[in-house]
Amino acid sequence: MNLINVENVAKAYAPEPLLDAVSLGLDEGDRVGVVGRNGGGKSTLVSVLARETEPDAGRVTHSRGLRLGHLAQRDDFAEDATVRSVVLGDRAEHEWAGDVRARDVLGGLLAGLDLDAPLAGMSGGERRRVALARLLVPESDVLLLDEPTNHLDIEAIDWLARHLKGRKSALLVVTHDRWFLDEVTDRTWEVVDGGVERYEGGYSAYVLAKAERSRIAAATEAKRQNLLRKELAWLRRGPQARTSKPKFRVDAAQALIADEPPLRDSVELTRFATARLGKTVYDVEDATVRVGEDAAARTIFERMTWRLGPGDRVGLVGVNGSGKSTLLRLLDGSVPAVSGRVVRGKTVQLAHLTQNLEDIEPSQRVLESVEEIRRRITVGKRDWTASQLLERLGFHRERQWTPVGDLSGGERRRLQLLRLLMGEPNVLLLDEPTNDLDIETLTEVEDLLDGWPGTLVVVSHDRYFLERVTDHVVALLGDGRVSMLPGGVDEYLERRAAGTAPKPARSDGTPVPARKAAPAGRNAPAGKDAPRPKGGQDWKARKELDRLERRLEKLAGQEADLHEQLAAHATDYAKLQELDGRLKEIQAEAATVEEEWLMLAEDIG
Repeated sequence: MNLINVENVAKAYAPEPLLDAVSLGLDEGDRVGVVGRNGGGKSTLVSVLARETEPDAGRVTHSRGLRLGHLAQRDDFAEDATVRSVVLGDRAEHEWAGDVRARDVLGGLLAGLDLDAPLAGMSGGERRRVALARLLVPESDVLLLDEPTNHLDIEAIDWLARHLKGRKSALLVVTHDRWFLDEVTDRTWEVVDGGVERYEGGYSAYVLAKAERSRIAAATEAKRQNLLRKELAWLRRGPQARTSKPKFRVDAAQALIADEPPLRDSVELTRFATARLGKTVYDVEDATVRVGEDAAARTIFERMTWRLGPGDRVGLVGVNGSGKSTLLRLLDGSVPAVSGRVVRGKTVQLAHLTQNLEDIEPSQRVLESVEEIRRRITVGKRDWTASQLLERLGFHRERQWTPVGDLSGGERRRLQLLRLLMGEPNVLLLDEPTNDLDIETLTEVEDLLDGWPGTLVVVSHDRYFLERVTDHVVALLGDGRVSMLPGGVDEYLERRAAGTAPKPARSDGTPVPARKAAPAGRNAPAGKDAPRPKGGQDWKARKELDRLERRLEKLAGQEADLHEQLAAHATDYAKLQELDGRLKEIQAEAATVEEEWLMLAEDIG
């Protein structure tokens, strides 16, 4: 059954139309992801589908009695609104408490928020959760979601994906979160040049289909050019040339897969990084960090030990308030350690992309603001001018001469990142780098980072980006330390769901209940009420703990020795491959041993 139908719709806010003669439909069961450049018309399309924006031409038709939920990018609430009034309205306590969906949404999105709390003064993330909850509690035939993952952490995004997959509503979602698109959609619409290109499948299938379309177009053009050359040859040489026919054979899937280069040459990058950084980048030893003053001070890290080596590419995850940004500020020196020490390599040239936008002279031109840092840099094995890099990040020639003060938030974010890269740092700290970036720009940023030789630490709620540009994931689990996660983000979410990771904190520092219970059949985590080893068992456990600690120290020494050997054999490619393989084995073993140590330490208490 057709729910929303669009016929020859056009809409323009400038000389060039955002939508031009667009015709499409949304049916029952459709699950559509909308992608495209910032400013390309995605939000306009959603608003037109919701009939909140009148098109300049064409017609939008809704089925009779359509129950439609629309989440806009901006969350507007009454000045005196509370969480309860927005999400539950005047429903009685017993009414909504008996509603399975209402309980699931409140537990998934609003855990830790007082239902009677006023929305005035709440953070952007809290207001976004309330807006989502208001939309998801009632039944809907169609959900139109414009950037629903903005301001949500990885755990909330995971919950939202599972919730949407369980609903029967038709769904259309605009988001730059590519993991989310793959999870909840099975069709993709790309808004480009005033039209809407349609693809079957989620984001990954869309990328392959688009690559295949480009390959076919290129092959068609090559064939046409070849035929033209044949025709010219025939005219010159006579009828004998007619027997010479072009031969063309392409297997699309094999061509796409067989010719695909690796994301990055880890050995080559490690060699470059070691040459630029030496063996020491950051050694954090027994560091204790507190934030706040006097009685309000809160300990974020306690006797934390962590090592960053040359060429490490680390993703950092944790609940909001666990100290991810604080850890980056500890590395850049803006937050001191109360005790312990932070050893920074002598050759470290640090660049830190914070969540705050950099202040740049508003009257300065975009190209000038980049060239004042450097006019040309080398990324990987290629030289780039400032103008070429701006072009890659979406600043076309004419846009490069725009005053900085006229840029949008997303454009300023891109400019801020590029200015950092132009400084040619060898250590890069990125705090939520994907904010306000569209998918096309994100892929360009990822491609640039693939060839960037140095140590990289990324904090991001964008799971796709995190797993795409980093080689391993570490987590802040609330115990004041940095924990290796061999299983990556999946392991983090499993530990959160099973209750083996700490709960997020409210603004007053008190814990928040977990979003969902442990899955049936999973072993209960060790805690206050769990039985602990006694007597001889306790002695054996502590002895095993000591053995694991000695093993960790030995592995750390072997890892440091391998880093020295990597530096010593920087020009021996074969040796580097051998050393890199051994290094990965040791790092994997260290991660496993550390996991065993953490579980045993928790049991002993």
